Amino acid sequence: MTTGVRKGFSLTDAQREFWRHPSPWLIGATLVAAVAARIAVGDWQITDAVVPLAMLAVFPFFEWIIHVFVLHWRPKRLGALTIDPLLAREHRAHHSDPRSVPLIFIPWQSLVSWVLPLTVAVGLLAFPRLGMGLTFLVCIGALGLVYEWTHYLIHSDYKPKTRVYRAVWRNHRHHHFKNEHYWFTVTSTGTADRVLGTYPDPATVQNSPTAKNLHAQPV
Repeated sequence: MTTGVRKGFSLTDAQREFWRHPSPWLIGATLVAAVAARIAVGDWQITDAVVPLAMLAVFPFFEWIIHVFVLHWRPKRLGALTIDPLLAREHRAHHSDPRSVPLIFIPWQSLVSWVLPLTVAVGLLAFPRLGMGLTFLVCIGALGLVYEWTHYLIHSDYKPKTRVYRAVWRNHRHHHFKNEHYWFTVTSTGTADRVLGTYPDPATVQNSPTAKNLHAQPV
């Protein structure tokens, strides 16, 4: 539910509200299970140090791809069938009401039905060693929590207090309140946007009439 701006909203207040929602718990439980399994399996090798470095480099681009091609998916007709995934529908609702806290989070239904199972399957089947795959699951679980926390914090009433977070906050606010065609990264200061050409000078970008109504025809 949308609420008015809460003055004096602290980081502690934000943490309490964050953990009232299911997606942090689902991702957190997956992370804990992955950590326990990784410790139990052992078999530590140099590639286990390479995995987190590679994922940190790739994650902003992964965010960008998911945001552009999944969350901003346009509903498509296939005969009598309309292809319009829950993630895309919820994201449109999120743009329509950016202050609605439940809409900030990844829908738990998507996490349970395919996002987490698919991620676990990749970790267990796509790597040459089980230990390496579990290292991937630990990293993706941690990055998933960072994503959910950062996205939630940007839309909460907590005000930026550091230069880096202020830049992250400003970029995502531009995406929601200035033009939805730019500034797709969430957890970094526009890393992938700068490389992929979606990080313009805000002063040169017109306000979009469809930032709150994705895919509508501009009047």
